[in-house]
Amino acid sequence: MVLFAWKNKENEQKKEMQVGKYELGRTLGEGNFGKVKFAKNLDSGHSFAVKILDKSRIVDHRIIDQIKREIGTLKLLRHPNVVRLHEVIASKTKIYMVLEYVDGGELFERIALNGKLTEAAGRKMFQQLIDAVTYCHKKGVFHRDLKLENVLVDADGNIRISDFGLSALPQHFRDDGLLHTTCGSPNYVAPEVVRNKGYDGATSDMWSCGVILYVILTGYLPFDDRNLAVVYQKIFKGNVNFPKGLSTGAKNLIRRILDPNPRTRITIAEIKEDQWFKRRYTPVNPVEDKEDICIVDASMTIHESPLAGKDPDFSTFINAFELIGMSSSLDLSGFFEKEDVSERRMRFTSRHSPKELIERIEDIVTRMGFVVRKRSGKLKVVELHKDDSSPVNLSVAAEVFDISPSLYLVEVRKTCGDATLYRQLCEKLSHDLGVPRSQELLDAEFQV
Repeated sequence: MVLFAWKNKENEQKKEMQVGKYELGRTLGEGNFGKVKFAKNLDSGHSFAVKILDKSRIVDHRIIDQIKREIGTLKLLRHPNVVRLHEVIASKTKIYMVLEYVDGGELFERIALNGKLTEAAGRKMFQQLIDAVTYCHKKGVFHRDLKLENVLVDADGNIRISDFGLSALPQHFRDDGLLHTTCGSPNYVAPEVVRNKGYDGATSDMWSCGVILYVILTGYLPFDDRNLAVVYQKIFKGNVNFPKGLSTGAKNLIRRILDPNPRTRITIAEIKEDQWFKRRYTPVNPVEDKEDICIVDASMTIHESPLAGKDPDFSTFINAFELIGMSSSLDLSGFFEKEDVSERRMRFTSRHSPKELIERIEDIVTRMGFVVRKRSGKLKVVELHKDDSSPVNLSVAAEVFDISPSLYLVEVRKTCGDATLYRQLCEKLSHDLGVPRSQELLDAEFQV
């Protein structure tokens, strides 16, 4: 299958690119590392936003971890007020993140064009923002770059939080229980982040929410100046000036959120008990669906193995990023699962058919003295007999995936047992059945 195709439309001079099953259209936004384009699913007709990232720029600017973080974080989140990641597609030079399309654009643009919102409209948006941030924090995700530009609004006035590239997860906390990376946008950043002595991700996110609320209700930033040092001085003091007409309830809540002392700053739980906030508030209770994000190269859908029989669970997808990791310096295999630090898993590519691979693997391991069991198209090595003595414990599973009609991926996983025997087995299988490494790189680069 060809990943990219150019389609000519009648009466149109411009060409629109197709990526997998998505036809890309107009540009919705543009950043330092790529663009966001409107896209339509050619199968369903549904609209999406596709974030296109240039792999070379990611490497050159050393933001691999940031991209990993954004995709890995969005994979965790399922909330009506958080933009949803539906699919990730990879090519040799690009990464395509297929995201929920939010037709109203950025909240920043809405405020810039139309000015401040009424308290009723602003409160509704702020309630949704707090619901979404609460959900993220419960999932262990701290955004760290909440601002109007990262809040999208749909046609009905409902919000979606976007851009989790600077987000933090529990593993990013140091031994003191705090985060230490100074990040975020100057006008929205909490004072404790600027001081660079460690900060709580939840508390600093609350400060940013307070700035957003202030802008929504006034039309301008609470802390602003051409001189960045002056901006930070204002943030440290936390003195906020309010325009006439803003209700006492709104002003009191903003003051409590924009408290420069993180220890006395209002918490999410206290915000939800605030009288101004609670007015016409209906909490969102997201239903955690079981939809998996499709993370594949459009040309690498895995077809049902002839060995699978009628097992409906055997069909699967291969993670395109793992294949890219085999063939380039940009190792993205850690995007979607933990690194295999224990050497429990080994992969190699082969030109042998799945049926032939299974047969030859069974033959090889049997000759090495292993006992093999078959189940649902998979092989499981359960034990090794040595000199008819007591069996040596080793449990290994082998599985074959289609990459293309002539290239296959074999994955061998150790469940438990002797590490030395496992490595010997892997070396034997890879040597006898695998594609030579130099050829594997060429094959992988051609396929991706």
